[in-house]
Amino acid sequence: MRQAQEINLDLIEVSPKANPPVAKIMDYGKFQYEQKKKNKEIKAKSHITETKSVQIKIGTGEGDLSLKAKRVSEWLKEKHRVKIELFLWGRYKYMEFNFLKTRLLKFLTLVTEEYKIAEPIKKSQKGLSMIIERNS
Repeated sequence: MRQAQEINLDLIEVSPKANPPVAKIMDYGKFQYEQKKKNKEIKAKSHITETKSVQIKIGTGEGDLSLKAKRVSEWLKEKHRVKIELFLWGRYKYMEFNFLKTRLLKFLTLVTEEYKIAEPIKKSQKGLSMIIERNS
């Protein structure tokens, strides 16, 4: 205590349960600042992945498809997963599965970012869906 007071610093107890207790002589304000800085860096490095969703239809035009593919590429760059849904309604629900599958795969050719298929094409309530993610 006396040594810390002589040099105008604080005595900080590092490990109170140790025998004898471990303490450091340092500037407590500077210590708190460095701790906050470390926590901020850790928080910045952590990345929460979301599953983004994009919906296409049988009659969606080429311009709209390329726009949606561009958005999917951006999401993949940000390391998000992307759920791609081919929305079917009315009589489109009863079309041949292979035709619908090729329509969905045609959209995937427009995606510029490297990806891998996380969940293959399957039937869902709305039509067909699949999930892709960035190739690590």
